[in-house]
Amino acid sequence: LASTAIAGPSRQERSAARFNRRAAIRNSNPLQPSDLEELRLAKANESHVSYSSNWAGAILVGTGYKSVTGTITVPTPKKPSGASASTEYAASAWVGIDGDTCQDAILQTGVDFYIQGSTVSFNAWYEWYPHPSIDFTGITVRAGDQIKMTVTASSTSGGSAVIQNLTTGKTVTKTFTGETNKLCETNAEWIVEDFSSGNSMVPFANFGTVNFKSASVTTTSGSTLGVTGAEIIDIKQGSTVYTDCSTSGSSTVTCKY
Repeated sequence: LASTAIAGPSRQERSAARFNRRAAIRNSNPLQPSDLEELRLAKANESHVSYSSNWAGAILVGTGYKSVTGTITVPTPKKPSGASASTEYAASAWVGIDGDTCQDAILQTGVDFYIQGSTVSFNAWYEWYPHPSIDFTGITVRAGDQIKMTVTASSTSGGSAVIQNLTTGKTVTKTFTGETNKLCETNAEWIVEDFSSGNSMVPFANFGTVNFKSASVTTTSGSTLGVTGAEIIDIKQGSTVYTDCSTSGSSTVTCKY
């Protein structure tokens, strides 16, 4: 976390929190009909929207997905309406392979946003689920930075996670090998998440707008796909819908709080 954070969680606590949030993703199962409602849209580039308690964004379902990438401008999180000054609010933006229709493993990397009182902080992380996530070291993330996120599967049991801060020129990489939980390579995702700590989701920050630009996935055949035809997910908790996500063109996913 940035040095300006107030009462922020330690890396060990964040790793434990993200491990629990991955369990929460599996438990919520965004495509499970009992947990979702579907809405048909008239928009030409969207087939339907699904509601989830913790995921928002776009998901492609297919075969042979090898590399997923997207670039965001890091937002400045805000406290939601009626927020407490003593409560930490958070949200996360990431790209990933699998974890939706295939839940044996998830290869993903992204950035978390935090706000507590008037203090904001950020951290970049990588993960091969079901192992807990780990924060990248040696990279600083600030509001307004251009962050390119890429995950690549070299096989079903290995690959890499890369965060590039295009604003500062810094790049960090994590390589995975010999993972027991294997990828199916059938899901490509660009997600904003209300992640879980312990058995409950963290208080969700007002993240403003997250645009995943240059969003694409490459396949085993060497072709490159955009986000056309992706399933759109919005976060709905109780009767409240917290996000409004959409795609535009073939390479942009936009999520608004």
